[in-house]
Amino acid sequence: MELREFHNQVFPPPDYGSPYDSQQSLRVRTLPAEDTDYGSPYDSQQSLRVRTLPAQDTDYGIPYDSQQSLRVRTLPVTDYGSPYDSQQSLRLRTLPAKGTDNDSPYDSQQSLRSRTLPAQDTGGVQFDWAPTPAEEDAKEPEPQKLRELPLHMGLKRAVWQVQKMKIPVVSRWGSWSIKHSKSFRHFCEIAKEVLSYLVLWRKGIQKIGGHFGGGVQSYFLFLRFLVILNFLSFLLIAAFVLIPSIVFRSTNFNSTTNLTAGVEECLQYDPKPDPLAVFITYFLDLVSGTGFMEYSYLFYGYYNNTMVVSEGFSYNIPLAYLLTAAFYFIFCLICMIVRMGSVARAVVAAGGGAVGNYSMLVFTGWDHGLQGDRATKLKQNNLRYQLQVDLEEESLKRKAASLTLNQAISLYTFRVFLNLVVLALIGAAFYAIALATQFSQSNATTGFEGLLLQYLPSIVITTSNFVVPFLCDKIALLEKHTPSTTVILALLRAVFLRLVSLGVLLYTLWEQITCSGDISSANSNCTICSYNYNQYKCWETRVGQEMYKLTLFDFLITIATLILVEFPRRIMVDHCSCKLTQWVGRQEFLVPPNVLALVYSQTVVWTGALFSPLLPLINTIKFLLFFYCKKITLFQNCRPALRTFRSTSSNFFFLLVLLFGWMLASVVLLYSVAKIHPSYGCGPFRLSQSMWQVVPEAVNMLTSTSKEFLFYIGSQRFSIPLFLFSCVLLCYVGALTSVHGKSVELLKSQCKLEQRDKQFLVRQIEELNAKMQKEQRVAQQQQRDTERFNQTERQSTGYNNYAFHPDDDPRPY
Repeated sequence: MELREFHNQVFPPPDYGSPYDSQQSLRVRTLPAEDTDYGSPYDSQQSLRVRTLPAQDTDYGIPYDSQQSLRVRTLPVTDYGSPYDSQQSLRLRTLPAKGTDNDSPYDSQQSLRSRTLPAQDTGGVQFDWAPTPAEEDAKEPEPQKLRELPLHMGLKRAVWQVQKMKIPVVSRWGSWSIKHSKSFRHFCEIAKEVLSYLVLWRKGIQKIGGHFGGGVQSYFLFLRFLVILNFLSFLLIAAFVLIPSIVFRSTNFNSTTNLTAGVEECLQYDPKPDPLAVFITYFLDLVSGTGFMEYSYLFYGYYNNTMVVSEGFSYNIPLAYLLTAAFYFIFCLICMIVRMGSVARAVVAAGGGAVGNYSMLVFTGWDHGLQGDRATKLKQNNLRYQLQVDLEEESLKRKAASLTLNQAISLYTFRVFLNLVVLALIGAAFYAIALATQFSQSNATTGFEGLLLQYLPSIVITTSNFVVPFLCDKIALLEKHTPSTTVILALLRAVFLRLVSLGVLLYTLWEQITCSGDISSANSNCTICSYNYNQYKCWETRVGQEMYKLTLFDFLITIATLILVEFPRRIMVDHCSCKLTQWVGRQEFLVPPNVLALVYSQTVVWTGALFSPLLPLINTIKFLLFFYCKKITLFQNCRPALRTFRSTSSNFFFLLVLLFGWMLASVVLLYSVAKIHPSYGCGPFRLSQSMWQVVPEAVNMLTSTSKEFLFYIGSQRFSIPLFLFSCVLLCYVGALTSVHGKSVELLKSQCKLEQRDKQFLVRQIEELNAKMQKEQRVAQQQQRDTERFNQTERQSTGYNNYAFHPDDDPRPY
């Protein structure tokens, strides 16, 4: 005490009016209530701390240097020597208030920890998030977005509030750039919100998804994609072919080219209709594409081989026609690849069911956009069916694994036989299409009989596309595949039938146009004109008419099915109570067949785009009407199918089928451009040996520098290095894909191991709980037995202290 009094006399209590020097900033100090000699507990490297020090006079020496700022300390009243070293930062310490000799309780490697010890006389705690000088020198990791941090919402909200309190020290230019970047982001958000209202069928598709789920909604999204694709394709064709042809025809720009001797008879082509024709003739021409429809901008034969050359301007219609068709196909391919990429990323992100179908179905299977009790019950039934499918697939796999050798041989033999039957049905359909095409092209009649004869190939193709898949579905039930395999096989067979039937039609037409390839024979009809001129005076227009009739007939069949089948079926089911109608029920909206019908329609348009430039416009109008017809029949007549296409890659599969259709149409385009001689009497290539001939002729008209550049691009000096570079790039992408695939597989295996670990821990916890409950029950039973025994002992001891029973009357009788 004497030393303390002497210390107080020599070192009076400090004046806290200005406890901080000019170098100290943003610090919080609460001095302790008793004087304690701390020496120099803090060095110059400590930062981001707040100290709570004794409030009474104490010899601190030099407790705070110029480098200390914004730190959190709650110090005891006792001399700890030097409890904190220079590497500790961002810590919250609460130390005991009583005197204890802790020389160095924390080493220099501890950081970002929270210690709570018995404490007294502690002040408030404040934080500062600024880094220390040592941490500033170190290389900091790249900051993550707050949304991506694995923190709960309360902690994220606290971090967000701290980030809002930060005031960055920037220059005037930095402040201006930050302000304008925020304004630009705000403008982009407003623009996106405004553009969202301009999205085609936005509310209608959202309503469909809310009532029938995402499966049915995917069909309408795919339909919207095709509508936009066809409309943009029409704009491309109109800008470079249609509008220039109309302008040049109105100004009477026509080219004159020397004719080859001996081909004058091949120029006879006059499809101009009779102006005094009756109304029924106009109707038949409208439906069949003949007459006034044939002599219009709808078909290839109406376009001229016009080439305009004036001062500073030249335009070649044949070259524009060919290049526009090529760019049209390339544009469609790019759109499909972009969409397939987005769908593939979604499939990879979904994991492909690696976590387990049951977990995916239970935790992510519900569609929260459903509205109404009916949609909710349908979704519940759908989920119940998917669980049944999983169980059925597992049972079939176990049954297949338990088959004996003789049973497996008999099963696979039966499946091979059924596949041969399916191939026979598909082959019969192809043969019927070929016969119908030959019969339709070889017989020419007028009136309604001629109309039916012209539509005979379309009728046979549509009938085969309906009957053969129906029979294949019935046969697939006998093959005893899993439900998923059955659905995939049915889709593959339907795709093969639809696309190859179109190919059979085109092959039959090529055989008749080119006289089966026998052009040089003396008995051939193709000797003079290099194509069958007697039957096809303008064969390009005839092919375009076939594609036009297929497109129109598909639309008419859809409307007729809606009016004559689906509406009467709904009326009978709703107003008739017999068992047959109730067993049949309403029409199911099956997504895969409807999507395949769209793919078939788009393939027909791609095939006929070269021969009918306005076919994309017709298909756009057709798909627009399809949307409203399908929407009406969906809400009025149909119910969602209980057995949906459950594959996670369904959208990718549909786009892949669409890509196959594009490839078929590309083969038709290349063969027509390179091999078949154009018609002499019609079209922009009427006087060329092939459609491709206009490209070398246009190149020869260029300047020498442009020709040398194009020749260099087409030469081996450019193509071979480009090919090698493409191979190297392909190998790199393949290796990168392989590495990513292995990483994904590793992550999947880690997820499986984590699931097993969790299951093991759950079992251990259950066993431990059972053991503890058993021990607790045993202890409680022992305690009850002990209490019962003690009570009995007390009673017996009390009885022995009396000569008579304590409840008896001790008075004598």
